[in-house]
Amino acid sequence: MSNLNAIITTTARAQMASARAGTGTVSAIVGMAFGDGGVSGGSVITPAASQTTLNHELLRKAYTSRTFVDSMTVRYSCTLTTSELAGDDISEIGLYDGNGDLVCIKNFAAKGKDSDTELTFVIDDIY
Repeated sequence: MSNLNAIITTTARAQMASARAGTGTVSAIVGMAFGDGGVSGGSVITPAASQTTLNHELLRKAYTSRTFVDSMTVRYSCTLTTSELAGDDISEIGLYDGNGDLVCIKNFAAKGKDSDTELTFVIDDIY
């Protein structure tokens, strides 16, 4: 990810290096984490590769869909239903793997979630 507000975590990079060296495996992405800690004083916080958690996680949920955009890009989508995170201002999301480890984090301006609205979030995992 080339966006300054999106990073691949150190945990994910170490997992990939170990798998390529033949000494480990890469756990599949299984879901998306949502939080409201991606902004401070109205400014988007740049996430750190060393983060192992969102700044303020609110919910983890299995992704809704996974699509190969091309041979090196996987698009993960996750839809929050009307009852999920109603009244919250979502400003950080991350993909997590089967071990529960965050593998990427993206912060953005707060998106308000109303109780009568479904919201779909999308992250492209680009290799």
